[in-house]
Amino acid sequence: MLMKKNLLLVCLILFALTGRSQQEALHTQFIFNKIGFNPAAAGSSEAACLTAIYRQQWIGLEGAPESQVLSFHAPLLNKRIGLGLQMQRSTVGISENFTANGMYSYRLRLGKGALGIGIQASVRYWGMDYNDPRLQATQDLSTDGGLPVGQQQRYLPNFGTGVYYHTNRFFIGFSVPRMVNNSIDFNDLSGVLSRERRHLYFMTGLSLRLNQYTELLPQLLLRYANHTPLSADFNLSLQIAERYTIGTTYRHSYHRGDRSVLGSESIDLLLSAQLTNELLFGFSYDITLSELKDYSNGSIEGILRYCFGKPEGQDVINPRYF
Repeated sequence: MLMKKNLLLVCLILFALTGRSQQEALHTQFIFNKIGFNPAAAGSSEAACLTAIYRQQWIGLEGAPESQVLSFHAPLLNKRIGLGLQMQRSTVGISENFTANGMYSYRLRLGKGALGIGIQASVRYWGMDYNDPRLQATQDLSTDGGLPVGQQQRYLPNFGTGVYYHTNRFFIGFSVPRMVNNSIDFNDLSGVLSRERRHLYFMTGLSLRLNQYTELLPQLLLRYANHTPLSADFNLSLQIAERYTIGTTYRHSYHRGDRSVLGSESIDLLLSAQLTNELLFGFSYDITLSELKDYSNGSIEGILRYCFGKPEGQDVINPRYF
């Protein structure tokens, strides 16, 4: 079992190094933090909101991905302008990155809703710690001149854009949050071995009122980066009295190489509650369906969101923000 865990740790390190992998942190409860995927969603809420997220992926697997997020966004100038800021820390194996994103969106009234056009500027710290005690070998790693030692780091500026349309009952958006394919090599050799890759996101969802107290919320998030599988989150949730939500997400990937491969990644269970008019708490548990299920106990994610004030005459700030 120890050998298997060490082998998986090596795979996770390679995952962090390669330019052909999904390089952005994964979050199950995307519905509560859309600005993490699309800068045009900044200011789409009814009030200024502060959101904190913690995610631990593949529990029990040493070196597995882990991330923390703190974000804030607000509508300004009669909701014509949206501003947002997000700080995120992510770790995979011996790699660690910190990302700061600033978002601006301009919103236009369109039909029964609003169309947001957003831009984003960001800077990312990317580091690798080859002194990490989890790295083990049969001999001293420092004796091999071909292996890096100590800590290595890079700072990567970037920018992105997106569009986002929403009404009270529907939303749809497309974004490319990081457009520059920065080199993430840590050596001084000629040529580039690995780069950041553009990640494309598409999201949509709607609200179907079943009766006076319940609404059905089908939602979809698609993620794609060049040379990686297309990943899709299919979510179906039930909202009760605009305060409590229970739902499930099926995460699936599709990749066409020498042959078509269909992959079930996880089944996710989601619960959220509007604890007060301003404070929302959400929790999700991902049941792993891929081959990693033999080595991990699933993934967990928690979210807290606080919205400052509420529109006049509205008792509860709508947690969907369609």
